[in-house]
Amino acid sequence: MRCHNLRPLLVLAVVLSAPLLARPAAQAPSLQANLLADWISQKDTLMKIASVMPEEKLTYKPTPPQRNYGEQILHIAEANVNQMGRLQAKATAPVVDMKATSRAVILKALDASFDYGSAVLREQTDQSLLQAAAPTRFDRATGPSTRARVVEFIIGHTWDIYGQMVVYVRLNGITPPASDRP
Repeated sequence: MRCHNLRPLLVLAVVLSAPLLARPAAQAPSLQANLLADWISQKDTLMKIASVMPEEKLTYKPTPPQRNYGEQILHIAEANVNQMGRLQAKATAPVVDMKATSRAVILKALDASFDYGSAVLREQTDQSLLQAAAPTRFDRATGPSTRARVVEFIIGHTWDIYGQMVVYVRLNGITPPASDRP
């Protein structure tokens, strides 16, 4: 291939890369900011799916040994509070009434647990998230954890429960909000 045949490709490459070169340098990624963004996004998704089930169906469970829908929501709220408490923040943890049956009380507990987690994460820095979390009985299986690992664990745990909740709502003829597209 001759040089004059490469000229159009070179011009095209320069034109296409110009916008990339003109952009200001991106901020360095932050562990704290990333975890907080994931936490806030998860809250939005969970509040929507928790709210979609009618109050009269909060006691629904697909099989007798499983938690009912309301208990699934309370389980997430309790786990959020317990695990985020391991980050040793100054934020005051909400009390979760694990016996609640009212939709309003259950949704308020979930909302408060996520708000607590957001407050805890806002107190953290990239450096503090690499420090050891307060020990728990789960350390027997997993070993000691950093604070970041605890946050990632609870986010993963909540996605697991979310997947179960999707089944609950679909078995009741309801489309999960995240799947309800125009």
